[in-house]
Amino acid sequence: MIETITLEQAVEKLLQAEDILVLCHKNPDGDTLGSAGALLHALQAKGKRAAVLCSDPIAPRYDFLQLSLYDESWQPGYVVAVDIAGTQLFGEKSVEWGKRADLCIDHHATNSGYAGDTLVRPEAAATAEIMYEVIEKMDTPITPLIASCLYTGLSTDTGCFKFSNTTAYTHQVAARVIEKGADLIRLNQLLFESKSRSRLAIEQIATSHIEYHFDGRCALMYVTRDEIRQAGADDTDLEGITSIPRAIEGVQVGITMRQLESGSYKVSVRTLEPIDAASIAAGLGGGGHNRASGCEFFGNLENAKAAVLAEVAKQL
Repeated sequence: MIETITLEQAVEKLLQAEDILVLCHKNPDGDTLGSAGALLHALQAKGKRAAVLCSDPIAPRYDFLQLSLYDESWQPGYVVAVDIAGTQLFGEKSVEWGKRADLCIDHHATNSGYAGDTLVRPEAAATAEIMYEVIEKMDTPITPLIASCLYTGLSTDTGCFKFSNTTAYTHQVAARVIEKGADLIRLNQLLFESKSRSRLAIEQIATSHIEYHFDGRCALMYVTRDEIRQAGADDTDLEGITSIPRAIEGVQVGITMRQLESGSYKVSVRTLEPIDAASIAAGLGGGGHNRASGCEFFGNLENAKAAVLAEVAKQL
């Protein structure tokens, strides 16, 4: 088990740091982006130079986070990784910075401890839940912009507070950021109630590939790179489909496989109790949470399916 520093120690290091680079994981989701955005704006409010770096493009739907992206015009003196459990999640553009991360703030129990210092709370529903406490301890006012960033992380990593990782404290933090100015109605509509035509197209394609295994207890769904191009879908559209297989009646394990530009497959595992999603992903070199985990598989589709189903079989 890795050693983790205290909240107070992490805040002290952030307040002492200068020229800070905040790293998001590849294929960015709302938690890594929202948490990074909240920290970015809090640091800038303290008069510090800070910027965000992500290996993959950030979907336009997250423009409201107002992220200042790193343009390489200055040299970072301190590197913070946000919501990143291991170095394999950095991506090509940020992996070298990730290897020299000074601090990691994360909520994954599978965090590998790659950073110089690590603040990990596996009981937190989202990294944004931890980031709320970090910013409060920094004695930085939570503006409506910071509040919207935090709400984005909290809501997206809990499926709008429907997933089993949601706790009473998660709701308490959400209430506090709403009080600080997070636009609940606008954000929920943007993040959960609005679907692009490309999202609908990729859902139609992906659901046509659903397969049932182990007497219907496992549903596997996949989409290839050619199909993704055909639908005109972006990463935000693709992240949104991962909950579909698990939502099917009688399914305990939902698997979504989507092909990346490299040809490899990103595998998302979603489970119902008592099935451990993290154990399934760990067998393939990945990790995550008990109910939601993932990994990347290098190989063709049929080999990827066989490998994933072999790990599912161990759990079922």
